[in-house]
Amino acid sequence: MLPGRARLTRSQDFTAALRGGRRAGRPLVVVHLRAVAASVTPDPAPAKVGFVTSKAVGGAVVRNQVRRRLRHAMVPRLGALPAGSLMVVRALPASAGASSADLAADLDRALVRLGVGR
Repeated sequence: MLPGRARLTRSQDFTAALRGGRRAGRPLVVVHLRAVAASVTPDPAPAKVGFVTSKAVGGAVVRNQVRRRLRHAMVPRLGALPAGSLMVVRALPASAGASSADLAADLDRALVRLGVGR
């Protein structure tokens, strides 16, 4: 499960990531990343991740399934994100029928395009 400190919850943070960040699109997801300048404090702010799944993805059950799969796929990738960065993962309609492995692979490819993946 994605830790609470790593969750993007404020609408201002979503807006900052969507408007001020870089974007990488894939067939199943679009990833927006806003890397914040590194702080000099000994305990830097953690990277935060938020998810957007519109009604175009499907009904409430399908949207929640996709969101849970994406959250689960994001947990091992948190360490690759720069400290203090804001990331929004937007699910596209094709993600409704995708497997967890396909979602994770698309997420990896998007992160590589943004320069933070493996």
